[in-house]
Amino acid sequence: MTIHGISPDVLAALEHLLGQGGVAADAANMAKYLVDWSGDHHGGALAVLKPASVAEVQAAVQLCGSLGLAMIPQGGNTGLVAGAIDIGTAPGAVVISLERLNRIRSVDADNFMLQADAGCILQHIKDAAEEQDCLFPMALGAQGSCQIGGNASSNAGGVNVLRYGMARDLIVGLEVVLPDGALWSGFSGLRKDNRGYDVKQLFIGAEGTLGIITGVEVKLFPKPGRVETAYLGLPSFEAAIALFRQARRRCSDLISAFEIIGAECMELARLVDSNIVAPVTAPVHVLIELSSSAAIDLRALLMDFLAGTMEEKLVTDAVLAESGAQAKAFWAIREGLVEGQTKRGYHVRTDLSVRISDIPALIAQARDFVAMEHPGWISQAYGHAGDGNIHFNVLPPLDLAEPDARAKGAAITAELYDIVNALGGSISAEHGIGRTRQRVYWAGMLPVQRRLVSTLKDALDPNKLMNPGCLFPATETFS
Repeated sequence: MTIHGISPDVLAALEHLLGQGGVAADAANMAKYLVDWSGDHHGGALAVLKPASVAEVQAAVQLCGSLGLAMIPQGGNTGLVAGAIDIGTAPGAVVISLERLNRIRSVDADNFMLQADAGCILQHIKDAAEEQDCLFPMALGAQGSCQIGGNASSNAGGVNVLRYGMARDLIVGLEVVLPDGALWSGFSGLRKDNRGYDVKQLFIGAEGTLGIITGVEVKLFPKPGRVETAYLGLPSFEAAIALFRQARRRCSDLISAFEIIGAECMELARLVDSNIVAPVTAPVHVLIELSSSAAIDLRALLMDFLAGTMEEKLVTDAVLAESGAQAKAFWAIREGLVEGQTKRGYHVRTDLSVRISDIPALIAQARDFVAMEHPGWISQAYGHAGDGNIHFNVLPPLDLAEPDARAKGAAITAELYDIVNALGGSISAEHGIGRTRQRVYWAGMLPVQRRLVSTLKDALDPNKLMNPGCLFPATETFS
């Protein structure tokens, strides 16, 4: 007799290892772990394991390995590429949730370092840093529920990448349970350590395919004493990129964010809050933020810069935030449009990256393609223009049945990938590969790169039990 595909003996052994509340094997208690944030992807699992310590993670991995059970590591499950749930590529797997491994281990304000369990919520890390008058700059829409281990495993980005970099730029050290259950610790507290291979980088962005991250050591920064935010209206995306070039030269590293939003996205933000009103009326909106911990008159700098750009007609309208509350209202538009898309229902979602100078061409070609080939579908363009990351999403007609919308959506996605590839870009700027992009990622990989990543996978996870079907093909060999 088996219970949901797992034998009572194995279930009993897992419960003995992880204690009360450490194992869920019934449909009701597993449900929330088997659907992604968007609701687009649903999966299955033999059980959900919830270790409460690093030792319990090791024990669970050792037992699962001895039984040949595939393991899917899961953080906050806020990803958008089905990297933390099985959607048919890893049958017979258990999910290992890190949610109970959630302590802030230490905050070292003198050395600007913070160490935390992998299951620690990103917002809690940001709050702990702020209590010590420091800043942890990673900023994501899901920061109230995503976990730092998942951020590391997916090499998360966000709105502050322009100034502070991706997750891999913010991580100093990792602690990882390897597929055989051994524990590797790369914690040292050192900003500079040039002793051979930087092993932690193997696990950042690996999406749980090489091991389970259990601890993260990150850089902190001085908390900015001054922040200035402006919401701008521009005539085109070409003008937005010209504005960015000038902003980089005039404001330099004081720019912490530079976001572009097509005016068509405003309706989505209003689905979340009907009271949202755009501060400007223009085809393209830009959110720019400057920050500094030094005694710099950021407002004068920003006003002087914008005055010049308005004289040049790059900017047609500008509103400077007069308070923190008004700045927060500006950002609510950017955050709300993402939630609004999900609220509307199924849509084509992309996460494209091109050279900054190619952003206008990417958006123009993508819009033309949708208008010509799929009339009635609505293009949405927004993103982190300062680092070349554009989310070009496409909404189906409301009267189109979802199965038909998904079928057409797959064809639209493939064409958008062709457009970005022709521009020498990437199909994944910050969301990762997961299971939804695995085929196109693998098909487009050069043979030498495929050999390199396959060798790493074979060496660290020879039994192919760690997150099978994610990133790598769900096959026994990768050749």
